[in-house]
Amino acid sequence: MNTHELTEQFKQKYGDGAQPLRLFQAPGRVNLIGEHIDYNGGYVLPAALEFGTTLVVRARDDDELHFASTNFEYEMVIPVKDAGKQKTGEWVDYPVGVIVELKEKGIELSSGYDLLFHGEIPNGAGLSSSASIEVVTGYTLLSLEGQATDTVEIALLSQRAENRYVGVNCGIMDQFAVANGARDHAILLMCDTLEYKKVPFKTGNYKLIIGNTNKRRGLVDSAYNERRTQCVEALDILRKEMPSLEYLAQLTEEQFKALENRIEDETVRRRARHVVEENARVLASVEALSKNDLVTFGQLMNASHDSLRDLYEVSCTELDVMVEEARRIPGTLGARMTGAGFGGCTVSLVHEGDVDQFVKQVGEAYKTRTGLEGSFYVCGVGDGVKELKGDM
Repeated sequence: MNTHELTEQFKQKYGDGAQPLRLFQAPGRVNLIGEHIDYNGGYVLPAALEFGTTLVVRARDDDELHFASTNFEYEMVIPVKDAGKQKTGEWVDYPVGVIVELKEKGIELSSGYDLLFHGEIPNGAGLSSSASIEVVTGYTLLSLEGQATDTVEIALLSQRAENRYVGVNCGIMDQFAVANGARDHAILLMCDTLEYKKVPFKTGNYKLIIGNTNKRRGLVDSAYNERRTQCVEALDILRKEMPSLEYLAQLTEEQFKALENRIEDETVRRRARHVVEENARVLASVEALSKNDLVTFGQLMNASHDSLRDLYEVSCTELDVMVEEARRIPGTLGARMTGAGFGGCTVSLVHEGDVDQFVKQVGEAYKTRTGLEGSFYVCGVGDGVKELKGDM
């Protein structure tokens, strides 16, 4: 849906008003490499996508907040002062949570607003639809209220909304990438310290293809907690040899090789090896991208998936099949699962001349082998949150 169609839909829903319409957009995000190492003190390398959530907004002359979406039937009208008094369990909890956090910071809304959200991110695909909604809400309301729009602060505020109001204990990566993304750049981010830098990611004749397995994730929470516990166990053992060690990802591959036999449990040792090697792959990826070496980057993507499958064991049949089939396409430089695992998405770097073949061939083979219908999204790397200017 283009901006003209969206503004027409807004006017049909809310009628004409005295105040001007304004449009804002926040992207989805994909993690290019660096999986399951954020909580182990490692770097992640996400990038903002070219599609996301658009918010059309207009100030009202009363104190009512009107929430509607092109994606969901549920709508809500509440007075500004009642925002956050009652959770609904619906999509509106994400923007309302942001309003609650703004209030916590002493930023009260000066009027009511009509809000229409339009999301292009498939829900449950692991491309951060919730972070996109939160960040676009925060950026929009701060802009309309004449407040500073510090994108790092907006990311933190959005994360707090999801943690405290929605009740999902997510990390900072999603909101950070959505708020701070830049076209043709990835973000090298240390999640604990928010130390970050923008890394050139010029894909040239190559496209990112996000492949959604459409496999519902069943084991994520229990497996995630188990992996975290195993990593803590490995860290406790290795600290006896290196008392200054704070996180597994601080170890170099050489240091780990020298110490890994201290970890007697083979499963725990494999978990720790993934963390150390994956962090090294992220840093090697930054070096490759700085030289515009997409071939090496693709090889690192492949190695990342293989490690997540074999060492960290958070892949699943559907993800593995999609990655295997992606690698059969001649123009695929690299393919890996992205996100928490046990379903969700893959990300592949594919020559633009092979994109049609990729979507057709991988889609058919995936359905034959799994019985599921995959969905594919061809995209480049886009900007972080912004206001859309132009005729409305």
